[in-house]
Amino acid sequence: MRFATKAIHAGQQADPSTGAVMPPIYQTSTYRQDAPGVHQGHEYARVTNPTRTALENMIAGLEGASECACFASGCGAMDAMLKILRPGDHVISSNDLYGGTYRLFTQVFEHYGIQFDFVDMRDNENVFSAVKPGTRMIWIETPTNPLLNIVDIRGLSSFARDSGIITVVDNTFASPCLQQPLALGADAVIHSTTKYLGGHSDVIGGALCSSDANIMANARFQVKTSGAVPGPMDCYLALRGIKTLSLRMRQSCESARQIAGYIRNHPKVAEVRYPGFEDHPQHKLAASQMSDFGGMVSFTLKDDSVAKAHTFMSNTHLFTLAESLGGVESLISHPASMTHASIPREVREKSGLRESLIRLSVGIEDPLDLIEDLDKAFESV
Repeated sequence: MRFATKAIHAGQQADPSTGAVMPPIYQTSTYRQDAPGVHQGHEYARVTNPTRTALENMIAGLEGASECACFASGCGAMDAMLKILRPGDHVISSNDLYGGTYRLFTQVFEHYGIQFDFVDMRDNENVFSAVKPGTRMIWIETPTNPLLNIVDIRGLSSFARDSGIITVVDNTFASPCLQQPLALGADAVIHSTTKYLGGHSDVIGGALCSSDANIMANARFQVKTSGAVPGPMDCYLALRGIKTLSLRMRQSCESARQIAGYIRNHPKVAEVRYPGFEDHPQHKLAASQMSDFGGMVSFTLKDDSVAKAHTFMSNTHLFTLAESLGGVESLISHPASMTHASIPREVREKSGLRESLIRLSVGIEDPLDLIEDLDKAFESV
């Protein structure tokens, strides 16, 4: 099946008891057992729920994974993945990544004896040289948040596999519509289903996908033991959102392409980060592992001050000033004080995340209306 068809049908079947085309919302906490320990596939809703199973089957199908485990948030999925590690294990990650990931690494798991190194993953050699005897995992985010750098999934996964290292890819920015990390050699894929998969800014969720039996056994154990699971209504909303993923991504990508070009040519703009530009340093790599370049654009103003950036962001109307991304509505944010505030300023600046950087999540509105909205905001600065 091609992707647009998978987004409707992957892992799905009509409800066997009623014939319902959409999976029902099984709003129950427990299930009747035929005898002690004998049940019809479900025993307690923290462990499994039919609505959640339908969502997991869908996402696994989209990512080409044997299994998927869904969680109450993207951070919940990351937490479960990291719990496969043990004290003394070492993780290599990008120096340009989501602030919540950095916070989880440094303020939670470092306290349990897990070691983290953050390197510039634009050059594979930086990763190779960071490997230690205890290196157990390489954590990749691509495109990165918010600088939109591209990481070589195929090259790093091949190296990791030969070295006995687990490769995890946070695929939230691209979504499985644009990028298939498991097909490129990664061992596991993480999603914040809050973003492009849900797509309507009305649900929080996460997912972990893999065809590795050990990784999924750990994930299922964490589901049962730690219990960071989504409710059935959350699963239904995410599943419903996925049905239009292909259409939404197509429009977001096209609009982002137009908006990035417009911003780049504006006299008040200093730099635009968008991997769809042919002169982006990693454009060829992006084109080799993505089917399109995504709906995210970041830029800085020539008047490189935080005050001017704040003024600009306060004067958009269709671009809503808010955290998150990937919804049908366009959002604008200031990473340094919002999504990446948990990263110390000196660490942010060392990775290239300037205090004045502005991040756009381009939705599915008419791109000409979005450009007019930005044009009026530029008048304010």
